Amino acid sequence: MADSWVNSAERIGADLHLELSGPGGRRAALIRALREAVRSGRLAPGTRLPPYRSLAADLGVARNTVADAYAELVAEGWLTARQGSGTLVAERAEPLGANARVPKKAPPRARGPRHDLRQGTPDASSFPRAAWLASYRRALRQAPNEAFGPGDPAGRIELRVALTEYLARARGVRTEPGRIVICSGFAHALRLLFPTVLRGPLAVESYGLAFHRELLTAAGVRTVPLPLDEDGARVDGLGRERAVLLTPAHQFPTGGPLHPARRAAVIDWARARGGVILEDDYDGEFRYDRKPVGAVQGLDPERVVHIGSVSKSLSPALRLGWMVLPERYVDAVLEVKGEREAWASVLDQLTLADFVASGSYDRHVRRMRQRYRRRRDRLVDALAVHAPHVEVTGIAAGLHAVLRLPPGSEQSAVKAAVWQGLALDGLAEFRHPEFRHPEAAMAEPDGLVVGYATPSEHAYGAALEALCAALPPP
Repeated sequence: MADSWVNSAERIGADLHLELSGPGGRRAALIRALREAVRSGRLAPGTRLPPYRSLAADLGVARNTVADAYAELVAEGWLTARQGSGTLVAERAEPLGANARVPKKAPPRARGPRHDLRQGTPDASSFPRAAWLASYRRALRQAPNEAFGPGDPAGRIELRVALTEYLARARGVRTEPGRIVICSGFAHALRLLFPTVLRGPLAVESYGLAFHRELLTAAGVRTVPLPLDEDGARVDGLGRERAVLLTPAHQFPTGGPLHPARRAAVIDWARARGGVILEDDYDGEFRYDRKPVGAVQGLDPERVVHIGSVSKSLSPALRLGWMVLPERYVDAVLEVKGEREAWASVLDQLTLADFVASGSYDRHVRRMRQRYRRRRDRLVDALAVHAPHVEVTGIAAGLHAVLRLPPGSEQSAVKAAVWQGLALDGLAEFRHPEFRHPEAAMAEPDGLVVGYATPSEHAYGAALEALCAALPPP
């Protein structure tokens, strides 16, 4: 019977798992186990092994058994022993012979683009590390003991209270902590809602993230595209759908808010049909040349599921978002999540709660709003000089702009961008595959979706130069 889970490191603080089995007694079994651990690469060259005493105690064998095994492996060249340094795996523990296992080299990583103007990601170098660390320390120091047990599927109450105040103040959301459920982002919210809590068909804007459509399709939900114009989604096209997904504060990716009359109209539709509106408030904090547009949820909290996250305002690496739910959906969503929080780190939730409550979140958003506005202005100025024939739209808000191109030039512009070492997205990539313009003679526009938030400050100028070089001539 194998002896396992050798927990060594009384003095060196390392754990080592070995299995002792086979013929020849404990000494022979230990030698075989150590040889195999070195040969397989599990014990890398330079790894320090546990002292005789601690390993013998963990294995339940005599100290001399371990000492003899180490001595034999040193003599064979598997290990080295130095006074004051302990016993280490030799730098070349196995001679390279015909039967030796040569470690495979990791495949070379594909070289990425030199410049990144893809949408959807904030400037990673601008993450507020010092302020976040200060909130983390305060949150850790003040956290009650029960916070380190199984998490509440609704999310930490501290975060839900902080979000209740912030969303009411900054986004016009009407809610209370008991109607907020913490999730790990918008995609996670969709997975929780469909198909158990909500069912299709689901009306969506004719332009949006393909990833979200694919996620819904995998859940068995049929999506029906709604046309767009300068006033946002044509909600007058809603029919027998049970729900509609909108980006009313800043249509993604074409830009622009949903017109007030259409906001009222979609609320009337939901009331008349018993339907529900899913509001994706993905970058609601970033407004430049217009007054902030409040959340549709404020018009009727019982007909709107308001979904937000910190993916654009702080970092997608945090994996923190929230759903503000009509009361009738709260229990159903929590049932889908399960009895414990399995997705969002409790410590991250507590840190974000402090970050919001302390005012650090507001200060960060204001700082980034100014920085992104300057970047947007640099983009507009560069295009005015180098490509005045290209129209820039959707620039009053958000973290990206749409460059309208001459008909038939989008694909060639995307290819030219690749040649310039530039990563960006063509507008067609966001078009619903089933969408056809209501007027058959009207073709969908060509364009590029340019994310001006992604590059770091020092890399932004070169990215703009590459963009201008990739654009088609007039």
